[in-house]
Amino acid sequence: MRLQAPVIVFLALFALAPSVQAQQQDALKKEMIGQWELSTTERSKTCVVTMKPDATPQGLKLELEPSCATALPFTKDITGWNVKGLDIVRLQDATGEAVLDFTEVEAGILEGVRPGEGVYILQNLAAARSLAKSMDQMIGDWAMVRGNGNIVCGLTLTNNDAGNDNFQVFLKPKCDPTVAAFAPTAWRLERGQIMLMSARGETWRFEADDNAQWRLVPDTADPLIMLRQ
Repeated sequence: MRLQAPVIVFLALFALAPSVQAQQQDALKKEMIGQWELSTTERSKTCVVTMKPDATPQGLKLELEPSCATALPFTKDITGWNVKGLDIVRLQDATGEAVLDFTEVEAGILEGVRPGEGVYILQNLAAARSLAKSMDQMIGDWAMVRGNGNIVCGLTLTNNDAGNDNFQVFLKPKCDPTVAAFAPTAWRLERGQIMLMSARGETWRFEADDNAQWRLVPDTADPLIMLRQ
């Protein structure tokens, strides 16, 4: 009895599926080898994880820096790592059970949830430290000026946790009515932009220009610029 063409194609794809999955898993394993920062979302608690390609009875080998157990107590149970399915990076215990499963949310950043505890981030260590350095450089006093150089508001960016990966910002007295009405309460760095957010959910985004100034986008004929003080 002859098989119809669609059936043959389906059987061929079905036979190839395990091979394709294995290739995707191998590719993800290669991407994960190296040093990563495991942290809470606001990075108040961090831990360096070194993932290695060596196979062990507890999965692939990893090393945790000594301070991990204090910063993130659940890491005491982690003995290895592995890739599950097509896109899950698992930090696992000696029995292979998940201590924390991660999936990629953007390039080089993975997110996992521990029930009852919250969200944790796994990020390439070099990128995490670069972000931390950039954040540190942003903390302090700033002035908002118009294109003519007139100061319309002063504000202070802090590293005080405001929740949801944001930090507190405080306006100084006598701000321009437009800025005062916006009344930002939180800020963060995201994709190279300074984001200011109000309690009402409004957002202003500032991008760095060629003169190392931060301009409100989209740009206008009378730009609003943030200058470090």
